[in-house]
Amino acid sequence: MARRFSAPYQSEPFSALAIWARRLAVFSAVATVVSIIVVRYGFLEMKPALVTFFGALACAGLSIVVAFAAFVALWRNGSRGMGRILTALLLDVLILAYPAYLAVKYRNLPAIHDITTDPINPPQFEALARLRGTDGANTAVYAGLYSAEQQRAAYPDIEPVDLDVPAQRAFEITQRLVARRKWLVIDERPPQPPKRAGRIEAVALTPIMGFREDVSIRVMPNGDGSRVDIRSSSRYFESDLGSNAARVTSLIDDINAAAENNPDEPVKKPRAPVKPPAKGAAKR
Repeated sequence: MARRFSAPYQSEPFSALAIWARRLAVFSAVATVVSIIVVRYGFLEMKPALVTFFGALACAGLSIVVAFAAFVALWRNGSRGMGRILTALLLDVLILAYPAYLAVKYRNLPAIHDITTDPINPPQFEALARLRGTDGANTAVYAGLYSAEQQRAAYPDIEPVDLDVPAQRAFEITQRLVARRKWLVIDERPPQPPKRAGRIEAVALTPIMGFREDVSIRVMPNGDGSRVDIRSSSRYFESDLGSNAARVTSLIDDINAAAENNPDEPVKKPRAPVKPPAKGAAKR
């Protein structure tokens, strides 16, 4: 039988379990934020940074267990602490909701990390190659036929971008869209028909954790128009949870829209700064 709350209620002590549930939740919240900052800005190597993050999630799970134990204790002996329990559970839900969503995506999406519009001859990582293949990073070599088949089944709409504009114009459009996304450009070379295709290599970050995902874009003439191929690949992990496919699809849509809406509009370049007249110059 549940114990009746004694009068006055304020004389009852706080449940130690309720206190610890809130402490664990607060600690988990702080550790989660710190680990996200550490991963996003590269203060630690990837493995120890992720250990910190998953440790914070485990602490949130422990807080939930302690919170339910505290609730049973309150029900049985009438001690105080319901506010602490609810605070702990709210923090735990906020911390674990997004990882739980990612876990569902992991079960429903193929375990691939390299997405491209051209699986036969994907854009290569040249300048970015030295950043991959070390410290547990994925290789710069395309994942191959298995990945292409998985991509085709999961993301059938990812295709090369065929445009009715010259290669130079297509390169300028793509260059502007990359700049708008604030990707870190590592290398870019305009096309020089008929021998050399245009190329942009850049590094994008995932929205929350800031995981590095490398992007290579190739622009080449295609008859009277041009063709743009895109490759986006996670630097770490075998599964990208759909982030690379979303990035490629978004860029494809924006390139098509920009080329259709303003096919002949030149890309505006920043005006060169005006140099002040040299001292002692004759006044006119």
